[in-house]
Amino acid sequence: MIRLPDACGVLREYAPRTEPAVPAVPAAGSPPLVSRTVFSAAHVVADPFADTTPDGPAAVDWDATLAFRRHLWSHGLGVAEAMDTAQRGMGLDWAAAAELIRRSAAEAAACGGRIACGVGTDQLTGPASRLDEVRAAYEEQLAVVEEAGAQAIVMASRATAALARSPEDYLELYGHLLRQASEPVILHWLGPMFDPALTGYWGSEDLDAATETFLAVIAEHPDKVDGVKISLLDAGREVALRRRLPGGVRCYTGDDFNYPELIAGEDPAAGGRFSHALLGIFDPLAPLAAEAVRVLDTGDPAGFRKLLDPTVELSRHLFQAPTRYYKTGVVFLAWLAGHQEHFAMVGGMQSARSLPHLARAYELADSLGLFPDPALAEARMRQLLAVHGVAA
Repeated sequence: MIRLPDACGVLREYAPRTEPAVPAVPAAGSPPLVSRTVFSAAHVVADPFADTTPDGPAAVDWDATLAFRRHLWSHGLGVAEAMDTAQRGMGLDWAAAAELIRRSAAEAAACGGRIACGVGTDQLTGPASRLDEVRAAYEEQLAVVEEAGAQAIVMASRATAALARSPEDYLELYGHLLRQASEPVILHWLGPMFDPALTGYWGSEDLDAATETFLAVIAEHPDKVDGVKISLLDAGREVALRRRLPGGVRCYTGDDFNYPELIAGEDPAAGGRFSHALLGIFDPLAPLAAEAVRVLDTGDPAGFRKLLDPTVELSRHLFQAPTRYYKTGVVFLAWLAGHQEHFAMVGGMQSARSLPHLARAYELADSLGLFPDPALAEARMRQLLAVHGVAA
């Protein structure tokens, strides 16, 4: 038994599992995922021995960071690199992000893994005064990603949100970037729950109006858009939007609250549309998520939902408001699972969630059987409790 604090700070007893639910290492010759394209947005592992400060350059443990990407690829998932899960704009500066893109893309090429990388404007560390500065920043990052041999994910930009005054500004900026891209990109609509600085993106705080602008960008350049990643935590809005996408343009769900139903898709009588996936929650859920999609590959959506539905409570817990701090729970679970030797984050973000929040994350993940070595996870949870003054 282990004593865990609840949301009120009251200690209660919890009996950990003794066996994992799914293998930590997939069986040799596991078939690839075929019915859905699935990316995990991956976290970075900080260098705990670097003498840094929260506002200083990020110090990354490259060996552990790349080892985690190999873990994701081994299960058949793609890696969405240098996204918000990797703490873009929350501890990971552009210099480190560019190095991450280059190293991960080279690793993907070496092991045959699929990779797509975030293109943003976060090298603009001060306020931009003109949209052509924002465009130049996007162009610089797009060149880095394409030169690395990775697919580009055009991320929502704080600088764009601060300067764009109309839907036309977005149409002009994104149109220029899409014409310039050498291969089809993924467009990313990240909602303000993930980053308050993105409020009013696509030219309006009215999401219906913003959707029209977003769709207009795609309609003008359908040959340059592989898909769209929607991170609005609104399943109904995502379903309505994906029904309006041009043929051949995919919808990648970024909805960490409603992903099982969105990936499973609609009844064939309703059109049978579905979402692919590009999710931060698939960082800790990788083995289980891959197993669920393989069940879906057999034509068994009920079996898929049976495996994945129970994970939603954990995901909703990690992504609860303030949603942008979900990265802390993701890295915490990676430490408990043995994917890294410490619970430290770039920017000092390990302090962004409370002990009761982390204790509940441990309990939910353990109850799902996510930890390859439950005894190790329990021992590390006890270490964290002791640091916070909880006696064994």
